[in-house]
Amino acid sequence: MALDGAAASVTTAGEVQLAVSGVSKRFGGVRAVDDVSIAVEYGAIASIIGPNGAGKTSLLNMISGFYRPDSGSIVFEGKDISRSRPAGIAALGIARTFQNIALFGGMTVLDNIMLGRHVRMKSGVLSSFIYWGLAQKEEVAHRARAEELIDFLELQDLRKQQTSALAYGLRKRVELARALALDPKLLLLDEPMGGMNQEEKEDMARYILDVNQQWGTTIILIEHDMAVVMDISDRVSVLDRGRKIAEGSPAEVQRNPDVIRAYLGGSHAERVRAA
Repeated sequence: MALDGAAASVTTAGEVQLAVSGVSKRFGGVRAVDDVSIAVEYGAIASIIGPNGAGKTSLLNMISGFYRPDSGSIVFEGKDISRSRPAGIAALGIARTFQNIALFGGMTVLDNIMLGRHVRMKSGVLSSFIYWGLAQKEEVAHRARAEELIDFLELQDLRKQQTSALAYGLRKRVELARALALDPKLLLLDEPMGGMNQEEKEDMARYILDVNQQWGTTIILIEHDMAVVMDISDRVSVLDRGRKIAEGSPAEVQRNPDVIRAYLGGSHAERVRAA
């Protein structure tokens, strides 16, 4: 990961990198996201939590360009990306992983990671024929970057294995590597620990923290494991039925009665307030 990204995060600490303002998204008669606003600062880990069907993935899909908001705006580093296509958003430095693993099972670990470099590749087919030496140098540089990520995520012994043959937790790790291959400024993680055992979750949490702390990468995280969310997040936003019902530090969100009600039901919330 480029070290200058970490240096940039120091100079922009406290400034808003991503501003989501009043976005809504409707599918037929269902309002999946309803007038949601969040602001994420440079270098932060911001988590979005909520019950199933709360609109979390739909919100991430709008940030990454897979959906376009029906209303509201999404601004990244001063540029409105509300109507941008996924490829254009990726070129700006926004990468993501998916709730359902989206790797190419018939390709090796290394080849899947190399696919994440495509946005950074400047040599097209024609220039590869005309300027073979330049294209070859670029290929070597991208391969070196992929190898760095393989080392970082401890995938050294698996680089030539097809991803379809890997255990679930390892495939999740490869998908993270492919997202990191973009050298993102903003990394969107959709349930990166879903389906993992406790040891795999601890490893993934460590990788996420290392990416954030060593390289200054801003991270937006959707995750159902509340222990992980509360341990690693700077800010937490809570969605319920498409609306934001709470936002704040992990400690503030944990004490919020609306959050307790959304997760545990009204009677439990009343007992917590009475305690």
